[in-house]
Amino acid sequence: MYLNDVLDFIFRFMEQGGPVLWFIAALTFALWTLVFERFWYFKTSLRQDLDSAISTWEARRERKSWNARQIRRQLISQAHLKINAGLPMIKTLVALAPLFGLMGTVTGMIEVFNIMAVTGGGDAKSMAGGVSKATIPTMAGMVAALSGVFANTYVTQIAERESVLLEDHLTTDH
Repeated sequence: MYLNDVLDFIFRFMEQGGPVLWFIAALTFALWTLVFERFWYFKTSLRQDLDSAISTWEARRERKSWNARQIRRQLISQAHLKINAGLPMIKTLVALAPLFGLMGTVTGMIEVFNIMAVTGGGDAKSMAGGVSKATIPTMAGMVAALSGVFANTYVTQIAERESVLLEDHLTTDH
């Protein structure tokens, strides 16, 4: 019974925000799925990928020639690709969240203006519903963007730190 009440509340809230709120919810879900995937990668597979690159480099006898430098660049580049996978998409979703919120604002205000045109401004309850459809997506878009900014900053810092550490480990002084 409790789950039904919660789901009913969620669906009523989503209806108040209009159809744009569903897009914001899907965008936020995709954003946080990518963020959690990066956390999972950093906690599980990252160490294996870095160890593999380091062991490949350490297995080389000669590390000062042009060929060795190119191999080092390749190892670093492959690791960068794995470490930074998904980060551009996270940044894009963070940037899109407030734009979807703005789209909800516009559609809600169009509804308010339509009600004003039809009723002459005499239906305050319907106008308040339009204002609600304008306000809720704006708030949801900003909340999604702000949470995404903090998550993106944290994940990007981890990625940059691990990339620099890998470059430091692949020394050419042997």
